[in-house]
Amino acid sequence: MAGRGRRRGGHDEEHENHERWLVTYADMVTLLMVLFIVMFSMSQVDERKYQELKEGLAAGFGVNDSVLSGARSVNTEVGSQQVEAIAPILADGDMTPQQKEEVARAVAQAEFLTRDRAKADAVAEVRRLEQVRKAMVRALRKKGLQRDIATTYDERGLVISLVSRHVVFRNDLATLTTRGEKVVDALAPVLRDLREDLSVDGHTNQVPVKPRYYATDWDLSSARAVTVLRRLEERWTIPAHRLSTASFGHTKPLVDPSKPHSQEVNKRVDIVVLSPLAPEVAALIPENAGDRAGSGSSEEASTTDDAGHATDDTDHSTSDQPDQTDHAAALPVGPTPVTGGTS
Repeated sequence: MAGRGRRRGGHDEEHENHERWLVTYADMVTLLMVLFIVMFSMSQVDERKYQELKEGLAAGFGVNDSVLSGARSVNTEVGSQQVEAIAPILADGDMTPQQKEEVARAVAQAEFLTRDRAKADAVAEVRRLEQVRKAMVRALRKKGLQRDIATTYDERGLVISLVSRHVVFRNDLATLTTRGEKVVDALAPVLRDLREDLSVDGHTNQVPVKPRYYATDWDLSSARAVTVLRRLEERWTIPAHRLSTASFGHTKPLVDPSKPHSQEVNKRVDIVVLSPLAPEVAALIPENAGDRAGSGSSEEASTTDDAGHATDDTDHSTSDQPDQTDHAAALPVGPTPVTGGTS
């Protein structure tokens, strides 16, 4: 009994709280929620407000990345619109009519001088390229090959087309014939002495027939261009940095495909002497070349054929490439004719 009374009279033991961890856990969850809310709000940045904040801070610290203050873009959505060049506007609000007329006259005069200077440069370039063409014709004439090329001018410069009444490339093949090798070898010394870059372009005819040994006309025309390029580089040591090739397949005929024998002429390789002029000036070369383009025999009034009869090399048709039509008519149909089903 005494022991029971002592227990009643003494202090009760303190009750242990086993759920105190819930308080800490709730605090942690609350802090994590606040953290994620802040991160979410920061992920959606208002570009305009951010730019204003940036400019305000920059102005406060004395740093400005624009020439004039307040130089903020009027485009509210970054990258939503293409930036276009702004043409200068002549502020003529305070000018008198006489001053406006004088300014307009000065602008027109400047434009005229620019066009006139460009035309003068194009004419001078045509004259220079014409000397190159004549040198090639002389070299071919020494070998009796003056009628084996046709020359034209385009926005790239002087174009020498290896077209001939004799076959330059066999059907479906990219190897030069003996005649074709002689033509390239006659032109190579003149080309080697030039400073301009050269582009060797391959072409096939327009017959819609798959080449026998190549996958497409593109492959065949490219192979023919590479054949000529390699001969110029390997045999005649023309620097490789001056040479390039292009393949046009059947897309750029030299003669209208509807004309007789045109397929034989359109199967060719062009060697282009590239003009160093600016593109906008070089574009004036064709119109200033006039009737300088033609075949390699254009400097001769007439020649004689195998039978000794005089033949006029001047074409009287309305084609843009007159002498090339003459070449097509002169192509032989011998024991190994060029049929319409080959490239």
